[in-house]
Amino acid sequence: MKRAFPIFAVLTAALLAYGLYQALWVAPTDRLQGDVYRIIYYHVPSAWTMFSFFALNFVSSIVYLIRRNPRADAVAVASAEVGVVFNTVVLVTGPLWARPVWGIWWTWDIRLTSTLVLWLIYVSYLLLRRFSSGGQMPVLAAALAVFGALDMPLVYFSIWFFRTQHPQPVIGGGGSIDPRMLQVWLLNWIAFQCFGLLVFAARYRLEVLSQEVEEMQALESLLEVRGSR
Repeated sequence: MKRAFPIFAVLTAALLAYGLYQALWVAPTDRLQGDVYRIIYYHVPSAWTMFSFFALNFVSSIVYLIRRNPRADAVAVASAEVGVVFNTVVLVTGPLWARPVWGIWWTWDIRLTSTLVLWLIYVSYLLLRRFSSGGQMPVLAAALAVFGALDMPLVYFSIWFFRTQHPQPVIGGGGSIDPRMLQVWLLNWIAFQCFGLLVFAARYRLEVLSQEVEEMQALESLLEVRGSR
């Protein structure tokens, strides 16, 4: 794993650079929006990556609630942190695109609002883990994560079921897209997934080490108590 990590990191950096080149210079310019539409090559793949890591958090949180497996808890917190990063990218790049296209930075549209709520829930999850202590903290955090995951279907399907300001789906929604644009979307999505996996792997390892340190400290405290009797 230690040998594979730097190789994977180099490949990911190359993929990110190639994706940036494709997005800015190779992909065709949108006839209606002009070059500003190129933000979607970061906005949309970031959203897809966000969903994948929040889904991983949801599954690992359920596993933890059922089995109390500390490794599942480590997966949950690491995936939540990566998901929040990409959720933040989505919330930043969306208004950057909306201002020149819609004429406004933000509107309380169901898709935008539910995405903001998703970010607030998982930020609350991370704050709970950061500033709370005690044996029940992972359980409470896992329960909050499961609750937060209920917002993901609303975010994804809102533009199908509600009349929104947000553009209707192109993929799977009956629209059409230039195949070259779709290729760049998919390329950047793969690049973002690889980058997310890199960060996730490093953060997961750090969380496991933290758990091992806490276990050792708890064992030392127990031995000290027994030795003092």
